[in-house]
Amino acid sequence: MFETIRIETDDRGVATLWLARAEKHNALSQQMMEELTAAAAQLGQDPDIRVVVLAAEGGSFCAGGDLGWMKSQIDADAQTRRAGARVLAQMLFALNTLPKPLIARVHGNAFGGGIGMMSVCDIAIAAEGAKFGLTEVKLGLIPATIGPYVLARMGEDKARRVFFSARLFGAAEAVALNLAARVVPADDLDAAIEAEVAPFLNGAPRAIAAAKAQCRFLGPQIDQSVIEDSIDRLVAVWEDPEATEGIRAFFEKRKPDWQT
Repeated sequence: MFETIRIETDDRGVATLWLARAEKHNALSQQMMEELTAAAAQLGQDPDIRVVVLAAEGGSFCAGGDLGWMKSQIDADAQTRRAGARVLAQMLFALNTLPKPLIARVHGNAFGGGIGMMSVCDIAIAAEGAKFGLTEVKLGLIPATIGPYVLARMGEDKARRVFFSARLFGAAEAVALNLAARVVPADDLDAAIEAEVAPFLNGAPRAIAAAKAQCRFLGPQIDQSVIEDSIDRLVAVWEDPEATEGIRAFFEKRKPDWQT
C-alpha cells in the first residue's frame, strides 16, 4: 500500500511508523507526505493500535523537505504552490491530531520538516550525536507550515534562538529547547523508546485519547485559521526571488547572492 513508509505492529498494539526513504535521508517528498497523512488516519481509526512510534530507516531521521519537490514548487504556478503547501500542512495536522500517543525515535539528522514532525509528537527521544536545524532561510525559505507546531513545542522565546538563524545544534540543546524530552546513547535508543511506550499500555485507550485532545485544547490553538496563515506565508516566500535564487544556488553548488 505504501512506498515511502512502512508500518510494523506488535501483538501489544504498538505500531512503528517507519520513514523509508533511507537513500534520500527520509526527505519529505509529496508522496511521503500524502502517505504519512493516510497512515495517520489508518492508525488513528484502528482500535487495536495503542501507541505509535515514529521512526526512520537509514542514517537520518528526516533531512527536511525533498529538494526536488521544493524546486518543483519554485517552478510552479501559484495554485500549484498552494496545493503543495497544503499537502505538508495536512500531514502535520494529521499527525498532531492522532488520537494515540505518538513517540518520536530520533537519530542522525533532523532538519526542517524533521523538526516539524518531532514537534507534533507527544514525546521525542533523541540519540546522542543527533543534529538538528531549521535551515530553511539558507534557501530563501521559512519554516512556515511547521512553524505553529515548533512554536507550540518550544515557546516563542526558545524558538527565536533557532527559528531563523539556520544554525545546527546538538541533542543536548534540543532538550534545552524542549524539542526532545531526553537524549540517550544511540545503543540505548530502543530501550528508551520502550520505557516511554510501556506506561501508555496501562491506561484506558479512550481515556488517553480524550486526555490528549484536552491537552491540545488547553495548549496553543492550531486551528484552521493558523494553518491557512502558515500556508499563505510559505506560498509568499516561494514567490519571492530569494527562494528562486537560494534553491537554484543549491542545485548549482554555489553560494546564493546574499552570501559573501
